[in-house]
Amino acid sequence: MKMSQVEESIMSYLSQRETDASTPDLNVVAMLHNFWEQRQTCRSNGSSSESDASVGDAVIHPESLLLYESAASPGPPHVCYVTLPGGSCFGNYKVCETQAEARRDAARVALMNSLVNELPCRRIDSQFIAQSLQQAASDSAVSVKDACDSSTSIGTYVLLLHSYEGRTMLEFQEMMTIFQLLQWNGTLKALRERRCSRQSVISYYSRRGLDEYIRSSMALDWLGREQRSPGRLGEELQVAQRELVLARRRGIELRFYKEKTEILTLALSQAYIHHTPEAFDEAPNPTHKQEQLPLQTLYSQGPEVKIYPALQSFNAPP
Repeated sequence: MKMSQVEESIMSYLSQRETDASTPDLNVVAMLHNFWEQRQTCRSNGSSSESDASVGDAVIHPESLLLYESAASPGPPHVCYVTLPGGSCFGNYKVCETQAEARRDAARVALMNSLVNELPCRRIDSQFIAQSLQQAASDSAVSVKDACDSSTSIGTYVLLLHSYEGRTMLEFQEMMTIFQLLQWNGTLKALRERRCSRQSVISYYSRRGLDEYIRSSMALDWLGREQRSPGRLGEELQVAQRELVLARRRGIELRFYKEKTEILTLALSQAYIHHTPEAFDEAPNPTHKQEQLPLQTLYSQGPEVKIYPALQSFNAPP
Protein backbone atom coordinates (compact mmCIF):
# COMPACT_ATOMS: atom_id res chain seq x y z
CA MET A 1 0.00 0.00 0.00
CA LYS A 2 1.30 3.45 -0.90
CA MET A 3 2.07 5.95 1.82
CA SER A 4 -0.75 8.23 0.66
CA GLN A 5 -3.22 5.35 0.90
CA VAL A 6 -1.98 4.51 4.40
CA GLU A 7 -2.44 8.12 5.49
CA GLU A 8 -5.96 8.23 4.03
CA SER A 9 -6.84 5.05 5.89
CA ILE A 10 -5.45 6.42 9.15
CA MET A 11 -7.18 9.76 8.84
CA SER A 12 -10.47 8.05 8.06
CA TYR A 13 -10.06 5.82 11.10
CA LEU A 14 -9.13 8.65 13.45
CA SER A 15 -12.16 10.66 12.37
CA GLN A 16 -14.58 7.95 13.49
CA ARG A 17 -15.92 7.49 16.99
CA GLU A 18 -14.32 4.89 19.21
CA THR A 19 -17.73 3.29 19.73
CA ASP A 20 -18.15 2.53 16.04
CA ALA A 21 -18.13 -1.27 15.94
CA SER A 22 -17.34 -1.28 12.23
CA THR A 23 -14.00 0.46 12.79
CA PRO A 24 -11.05 -1.94 12.37
CA ASP A 25 -8.83 -2.42 15.41
CA LEU A 26 -5.59 -0.69 14.41
CA ASN A 27 -2.47 -0.61 16.56
CA VAL A 28 -2.16 3.17 16.78
CA VAL A 29 0.86 3.05 19.11
CA ALA A 30 2.83 0.99 16.59
CA MET A 31 1.65 3.17 13.73
CA LEU A 32 2.94 6.30 15.49
CA HIS A 33 6.30 4.61 16.07
CA ASN A 34 6.48 3.52 12.45
CA PHE A 35 5.59 6.99 11.20
CA TRP A 36 8.42 8.65 13.11
CA GLU A 37 10.84 5.82 12.38
CA GLN A 38 10.26 6.31 8.65
CA ARG A 39 10.51 10.07 8.99
CA GLN A 40 13.81 9.87 10.85
CA THR A 41 15.13 7.29 8.39
CA CYS A 42 14.28 9.56 5.46
CA ARG A 43 16.10 12.43 7.13
CA SER A 44 19.09 10.23 7.84
CA ASN A 45 19.19 8.98 4.26
CA GLY A 46 18.88 12.52 2.99
CA SER A 47 21.83 13.61 5.08
CA SER A 48 23.86 10.60 3.96
CA SER A 49 23.20 11.30 0.29
CA GLU A 50 24.69 14.76 0.72
CA SER A 51 27.86 13.36 2.21
CA ASP A 52 30.67 11.73 0.25
CA ALA A 53 31.42 9.46 3.18
CA SER A 54 28.15 7.65 3.44
CA VAL A 55 28.09 4.73 5.87
CA GLY A 56 24.74 3.31 4.79
CA ASP A 57 21.34 3.40 6.42
CA ALA A 58 21.25 4.43 10.03
CA VAL A 59 19.86 1.97 12.51
CA ILE A 60 16.97 3.70 14.27
CA HIS A 61 15.18 2.19 17.22
CA PRO A 62 11.58 3.41 17.31
CA GLU A 63 11.32 2.98 21.06
CA SER A 64 13.98 5.69 21.48
CA LEU A 65 12.08 8.18 19.36
CA LEU A 66 8.99 8.63 21.53
CA LEU A 67 8.51 9.15 25.24
CA TYR A 68 5.30 8.00 26.93
CA GLU A 69 4.50 9.28 30.43
CA SER A 70 1.54 8.26 32.57
CA ALA A 71 0.32 10.77 35.11
CA ALA A 72 0.21 9.43 38.66
CA SER A 73 -3.32 8.44 39.53
CA PRO A 74 -4.80 6.04 42.11
CA GLY A 75 -7.47 5.02 39.62
CA PRO A 76 -9.41 6.03 36.52
CA PRO A 77 -9.62 8.25 34.63
CA HIS A 78 -6.01 7.82 33.51
CA VAL A 79 -3.87 10.35 31.67
CA CYS A 80 -0.96 9.68 29.33
CA TYR A 81 1.37 12.01 27.41
CA VAL A 82 3.57 11.22 24.43
CA THR A 83 6.51 13.42 23.46
CA LEU A 84 7.66 13.41 19.83
CA PRO A 85 11.30 13.66 18.68
CA GLY A 86 11.19 17.44 18.25
CA GLY A 87 9.77 17.97 21.73
CA SER A 88 6.10 18.39 20.82
CA CYS A 89 3.78 16.76 23.34
CA PHE A 90 0.24 15.40 23.06
CA GLY A 91 -2.07 13.67 25.50
CA ASN A 92 -5.25 11.64 25.57
CA TYR A 93 -8.46 13.66 25.43
CA LYS A 94 -10.86 10.80 26.11
CA VAL A 95 -11.90 9.65 29.55
CA CYS A 96 -9.78 6.49 29.81
CA GLU A 97 -10.47 3.70 32.27
CA THR A 98 -7.04 2.06 31.90
CA GLN A 99 -3.46 3.23 31.36
CA ALA A 100 -3.28 1.20 28.16
CA GLU A 101 -6.35 2.97 26.79
CA ALA A 102 -4.88 6.35 27.71
CA ARG A 103 -1.64 5.43 25.96
CA ARG A 104 -3.49 4.45 22.79
CA ASP A 105 -5.57 7.60 22.82
CA ALA A 106 -2.50 9.81 23.31
CA ALA A 107 -0.82 8.03 20.41
CA ARG A 108 -3.96 8.53 18.31
CA VAL A 109 -3.99 12.29 18.89
CA ALA A 110 -0.23 12.54 18.27
CA LEU A 111 -0.47 10.50 15.09
CA MET A 112 -3.25 12.62 13.67
CA ASN A 113 -1.39 15.84 14.45
CA SER A 114 1.83 14.40 13.01
CA LEU A 115 0.09 13.54 9.75
CA VAL A 116 -1.72 16.86 9.50
CA ASN A 117 1.58 18.63 10.14
CA GLU A 118 2.98 17.07 6.95
CA LEU A 119 0.32 18.64 4.76
CA PRO A 120 1.42 21.48 2.43
CA CYS A 121 -0.94 23.90 4.18
CA ARG A 122 1.03 23.42 7.41
CA ARG A 123 4.27 24.69 5.87
CA ILE A 124 5.41 28.20 6.68
CA ASP A 125 5.41 30.13 3.40
CA SER A 126 5.27 33.75 2.30
CA GLN A 127 1.48 33.80 2.49
CA PHE A 128 1.45 32.51 6.07
CA ILE A 129 4.14 35.02 7.07
CA ALA A 130 2.16 37.89 5.56
CA GLN A 131 -1.03 36.83 7.36
CA SER A 132 0.81 36.37 10.66
CA LEU A 133 2.41 39.80 10.26
CA GLN A 134 -0.95 41.48 9.72
CA GLN A 135 -2.50 39.70 12.70
CA ALA A 136 0.46 40.49 14.99
CA ALA A 137 0.39 44.16 14.00
CA SER A 138 -3.35 44.34 14.60
CA ASP A 139 -3.25 42.54 17.95
CA SER A 140 -0.38 44.66 19.24
CA ALA A 141 -1.45 48.01 17.74
CA VAL A 142 1.84 48.56 15.93
CA SER A 143 2.63 49.48 12.36
CA VAL A 144 3.35 46.80 9.77
CA LYS A 145 6.18 49.03 8.58
CA ASP A 146 8.04 48.25 11.79
CA ALA A 147 8.53 44.70 10.49
CA CYS A 148 11.40 46.00 8.37
CA ASP A 149 13.28 47.02 11.51
CA SER A 150 14.88 44.04 13.25
CA SER A 151 15.28 46.09 16.43
CA THR A 152 11.51 46.09 16.93
CA SER A 153 9.52 43.23 18.39
CA ILE A 154 7.50 42.67 15.25
CA GLY A 155 10.66 42.87 13.15
CA THR A 156 12.26 40.10 15.19
CA TYR A 157 9.11 38.04 14.92
CA VAL A 158 9.19 38.29 11.13
CA LEU A 159 12.87 37.33 11.09
CA LEU A 160 12.05 34.22 13.08
CA LEU A 161 9.25 33.32 10.71
CA HIS A 162 11.52 33.73 7.70
CA SER A 163 14.18 31.57 9.35
CA TYR A 164 11.62 28.76 9.52
CA GLU A 165 10.24 29.26 6.03
CA GLY A 166 9.68 25.90 4.35
CA ARG A 167 9.44 24.11 7.69
CA THR A 168 6.28 23.05 9.46
CA MET A 169 4.22 25.00 11.92
CA LEU A 170 4.83 22.31 14.53
CA GLU A 171 8.59 22.81 14.20
CA PHE A 172 8.16 26.55 14.58
CA GLN A 173 5.93 26.05 17.61
CA GLU A 174 8.53 23.80 19.23
CA MET A 175 11.04 26.63 19.07
CA MET A 176 8.57 29.29 20.21
CA THR A 177 7.63 27.21 23.26
CA ILE A 178 11.06 27.97 24.68
CA PHE A 179 10.45 31.70 24.44
CA GLN A 180 6.98 31.33 25.90
CA LEU A 181 8.53 29.71 28.97
CA LEU A 182 11.22 32.39 29.18
CA GLN A 183 8.55 35.08 29.11
CA TRP A 184 6.34 33.29 31.65
CA ASN A 185 9.28 32.82 34.01
CA GLY A 186 10.42 36.44 33.73
CA THR A 187 13.75 35.52 32.13
CA LEU A 188 13.18 37.73 29.09
CA LYS A 189 12.48 40.72 31.31
CA ALA A 190 15.61 40.05 33.37
CA LEU A 191 17.76 39.81 30.24
CA ARG A 192 16.24 43.02 28.92
CA GLU A 193 17.18 44.78 32.16
CA ARG A 194 20.72 43.51 31.69
CA ARG A 195 20.67 45.18 28.28
CA CYS A 196 21.03 41.96 26.31
CA SER A 197 19.91 42.42 22.72
CA ARG A 198 16.84 40.55 21.58
CA GLN A 199 18.70 39.02 18.64
CA SER A 200 21.48 37.61 20.84
CA VAL A 201 18.99 36.04 23.25
CA ILE A 202 16.98 34.47 20.44
CA SER A 203 20.14 33.16 18.78
CA TYR A 204 21.40 31.64 22.05
CA TYR A 205 18.20 29.88 23.09
CA SER A 206 17.39 28.74 19.55
CA ARG A 207 20.67 26.83 19.50
CA ARG A 208 20.58 25.60 23.08
CA GLY A 209 16.97 24.55 23.37
CA LEU A 210 15.32 23.57 26.64
CA ASP A 211 17.45 21.43 28.94
CA GLU A 212 17.47 20.36 32.58
CA TYR A 213 19.68 23.27 33.59
CA ILE A 214 17.15 25.80 32.29
CA ARG A 215 14.27 23.93 33.94
CA SER A 216 16.11 23.84 37.27
CA SER A 217 16.95 27.52 36.99
CA MET A 218 13.29 28.38 36.42
CA ALA A 219 12.27 26.20 39.37
CA LEU A 220 14.70 28.11 41.59
CA ASP A 221 13.21 31.40 40.39
CA TRP A 222 9.74 30.23 41.44
CA LEU A 223 11.09 28.93 44.75
CA GLY A 224 12.43 32.44 45.43
CA ARG A 225 9.04 33.94 44.60
CA GLU A 226 7.40 31.52 47.02
CA GLN A 227 9.77 32.53 49.78
CA ARG A 228 8.94 36.19 49.19
CA SER A 229 5.20 35.57 48.80
CA PRO A 230 4.07 32.35 50.55
CA GLY A 231 1.25 30.57 48.76
CA ARG A 232 2.01 31.97 45.33
CA LEU A 233 3.65 28.76 44.11
CA GLY A 234 0.64 26.61 44.96
CA GLU A 235 -1.73 29.05 43.27
CA GLU A 236 0.40 29.17 40.13
CA LEU A 237 0.57 25.37 40.03
CA GLN A 238 -3.21 25.09 40.24
CA VAL A 239 -3.57 27.49 37.31
CA ALA A 240 -0.99 25.56 35.28
CA GLN A 241 -2.72 22.25 35.97
CA ARG A 242 -6.08 23.64 34.85
CA GLU A 243 -4.50 25.02 31.67
CA LEU A 244 -2.96 21.63 30.95
CA VAL A 245 -6.27 19.82 31.39
CA LEU A 246 -8.14 22.25 29.13
CA ALA A 247 -5.44 22.10 26.45
CA ARG A 248 -5.45 18.29 26.56
CA ARG A 249 -9.22 18.25 26.06
CA ARG A 250 -8.76 20.28 22.90
CA GLY A 251 -6.25 17.82 21.43
CA ILE A 252 -3.62 20.53 20.87
CA GLU A 253 0.13 20.55 21.45
CA LEU A 254 0.84 20.53 25.21
CA ARG A 255 4.54 21.12 25.78
CA PHE A 256 4.24 24.69 27.11
CA TYR A 257 1.54 23.73 29.60
CA LYS A 258 3.26 20.50 30.65
CA GLU A 259 6.66 22.15 31.10
CA LYS A 260 5.11 24.85 33.28
CA THR A 261 3.42 22.24 35.46
CA GLU A 262 6.61 20.21 35.86
CA ILE A 263 8.76 23.26 36.66
CA LEU A 264 6.31 24.41 39.32
CA THR A 265 6.04 20.89 40.73
CA LEU A 266 9.84 20.73 41.00
CA ALA A 267 9.87 24.08 42.79
CA LEU A 268 7.11 22.93 45.15
CA SER A 269 9.04 19.76 46.03
CA GLN A 270 12.00 21.93 47.00
CA ALA A 271 9.75 24.21 49.02
CA TYR A 272 8.54 21.21 51.05
CA ILE A 273 12.11 20.61 52.19
CA HIS A 274 12.29 24.00 53.87
CA HIS A 275 8.70 24.42 55.07
CA THR A 276 6.05 22.40 56.83
CA PRO A 277 3.58 20.58 54.59
CA GLU A 278 0.73 22.69 55.99
CA ALA A 279 2.18 25.73 54.28
CA PHE A 280 1.49 24.23 50.88
CA ASP A 281 -1.83 22.69 50.02
CA GLU A 282 -1.27 20.27 47.20
CA ALA A 283 -3.10 21.37 44.08
CA PRO A 284 -6.04 19.07 43.37
CA ASN A 285 -5.60 16.51 40.68
CA PRO A 286 -7.99 17.51 37.86
CA THR A 287 -9.55 14.12 37.21
CA HIS A 288 -13.14 15.18 36.83
CA LYS A 289 -15.06 13.74 33.94
CA GLN A 290 -14.16 15.44 30.67
CA GLU A 291 -16.27 15.77 27.58
CA GLN A 292 -15.35 13.79 24.50
CA LEU A 293 -14.34 16.00 21.61
CA PRO A 294 -14.92 14.88 18.04
CA LEU A 295 -11.63 14.31 16.28
CA GLN A 296 -12.97 16.10 13.23
CA THR A 297 -12.71 19.42 15.04
CA LEU A 298 -8.98 18.97 15.43
CA TYR A 299 -8.38 19.19 11.70
CA SER A 300 -9.15 22.89 11.73
CA GLN A 301 -6.96 23.67 14.69
CA GLY A 302 -4.33 26.22 13.77
CA PRO A 303 -1.24 26.99 15.84
CA GLU A 304 -2.63 27.54 19.32
CA VAL A 305 0.48 29.10 20.82
CA LYS A 306 0.42 32.85 21.38
CA ILE A 307 3.86 33.34 19.94
CA TYR A 308 4.05 37.02 19.16
CA PRO A 309 3.37 38.43 22.66
CA ALA A 310 6.38 36.50 23.96
CA LEU A 311 8.62 38.48 21.67
CA GLN A 312 6.76 41.71 22.18
CA SER A 313 7.63 41.79 25.88
CA PHE A 314 11.34 41.58 25.12
CA ASN A 315 12.21 45.07 23.99
CA ALA A 316 15.60 45.92 22.59
CA PRO A 317 17.79 48.08 24.81
CA PRO A 318 17.84 51.78 23.92
